[in-house]
Amino acid sequence: MVPDISTGSRTYGLLNYLYGPGRRDEHTDPHLVAAWMPELAPDPGRDPAATLKQLTDRLDLPVLALPKHRRPARHVWHCPVRTAPGDRHLTDAEWAEVARRIVHATGIAEHGDDKACRWIAVRHADDHIHIVATLKREDGRSPRRHEDGIRAQAECRKIEKEWGLQILNEGDRTAAQRPTSAERSKAERAGRTETSRETLRERVRQALAGAASEEEFFRRLAEAGLRVEKRLAPSGDTLGYKVALPGDRNRHGEPIWFPGSKLAPDLSLPKIRQRLDSELADSDAFAIDRSGERAPRPARARHEAAPAAERAASALSGDDDADAAAQLVGVGELLDAVAQTSPASTRKELGEAARAFERATRSHIRAERADNRAIRTAARGIVRAGNALGKGEDGGATAMLLSTMVLVTIAAARWHSARGHAQQAAAAQQAAQHLRAAYRTAAATPMKAMREHGRRLPEPVRQRHVEALEVALPQHADHVLREPGWDALAATLDQAERAGHDPDVLLQQAIAWRELDTADSVTDVLVWRLRRLGKLPSATDSPRTRTSSRASQQQPPAPKHTTPGTTARTNPSAPRARGARR
Repeated sequence: MVPDISTGSRTYGLLNYLYGPGRRDEHTDPHLVAAWMPELAPDPGRDPAATLKQLTDRLDLPVLALPKHRRPARHVWHCPVRTAPGDRHLTDAEWAEVARRIVHATGIAEHGDDKACRWIAVRHADDHIHIVATLKREDGRSPRRHEDGIRAQAECRKIEKEWGLQILNEGDRTAAQRPTSAERSKAERAGRTETSRETLRERVRQALAGAASEEEFFRRLAEAGLRVEKRLAPSGDTLGYKVALPGDRNRHGEPIWFPGSKLAPDLSLPKIRQRLDSELADSDAFAIDRSGERAPRPARARHEAAPAAERAASALSGDDDADAAAQLVGVGELLDAVAQTSPASTRKELGEAARAFERATRSHIRAERADNRAIRTAARGIVRAGNALGKGEDGGATAMLLSTMVLVTIAAARWHSARGHAQQAAAAQQAAQHLRAAYRTAAATPMKAMREHGRRLPEPVRQRHVEALEVALPQHADHVLREPGWDALAATLDQAERAGHDPDVLLQQAIAWRELDTADSVTDVLVWRLRRLGKLPSATDSPRTRTSSRASQQQPPAPKHTTPGTTARTNPSAPRARGARR
């Protein structure tokens, strides 16, 4: 059950909408279900003699009785209350009870207070009502409605539990401001799928992803085609900013501006500066902002991002909440970077993942002093590398990164759940679902090539890798061998061996890197970990891979043995193995 409180200035205009046909003739049988005093509230929906003007005058009477200088400019309190999809339809009597409980909880009209504000509840659909009140009491005072939105949410949670409705997640006042009904209506009339506020929020987030300085952030905003206006002090220092979409104007022809703080709590200029502080304090940050710097290739940028994502997952399993909160911000920037540079095949799912995870980046846990430069630098590299399509990225590097990002978002959901952040945990889980879908698309071609390579391996080679797996994962080997990706895993172990690694040791390291219980496919996760740890080349069936495959059928070379816990000297930077949790 979702309440959504707002205030306005015209009682008649709101009632005209509530009792009217709606924008798409969706309003059916509009009528009152409750009122401050039912006998004093005319119902234009059910009483042919009643008019909207009469109902407006009754509601506005305490406001109009005051001198003009004491009348509030926005005296209309409006609270739609909607049940969740799938909930049963409430009766008029039940909706009346909902309305009375909410006006009591929010301080509009507490039980037994005969001097409270006047209010009504209108129903014109099965799944919601609209509560309308005027913000002056009968005694001329204003109601005490501090934090009325939070109190309305809390009352709805009680009603859900008592009545057996879906229990929705509680908010913590860190969510971005939702579009108003007027903004949504304007978007519908223009044929847009999202409001200007939502479009701007996403573009500002993308401009911030990996930005090394305030100047770069504002330059990216302009390059994204947004109108940008800075608020300057007399000294010339920037105090704030606002953005607008080109062509988005009000009835007077003026641009409709949104300050960063109205897009999301963490997009105000002070919060952005806090995020950039660690970059600006690091001399390397200035070095990577040189205009003549050569952009990395997309595949390399994605390869380099995977270790940073792994470190973020490790932080989310640790005890340092400030560090974990900072890493969540970095993960959000990395998702924004990948989403805006992805090819068309994965762009929709990655965009949805980034939008969902945006909610998971904010909580009341402070992260100012924690260091997330590594993952922000990774995001920057991906943005600078640009779109992966047609630039030598075959899907393998993207699949490698997305496989890791799925586990990171699952770790984020666990971290938030353990701290009671219900909305953030749900957002992280939703992001994980979109990332899984994007991964399946990105991995289809490289995994197919690796599976074909694995099937062509001589049986002695395949058996050797089976035995290595049984030693490394004795309890799960049978399951892994039955997974569709086993042939790809065997091919990767063969390729690692030919690159000079001890495949047994490398496999142990991949297993020990992090737990595998949350993986949809253990073989997929191990494939990409092995490829990253061994710094293996393209995962597709390239000419060199085919040559290696043919050579393996002739005489497989003996593996290069190394000391336990290390790989061959061709990979001196491989991470030290940590205990696996299975």
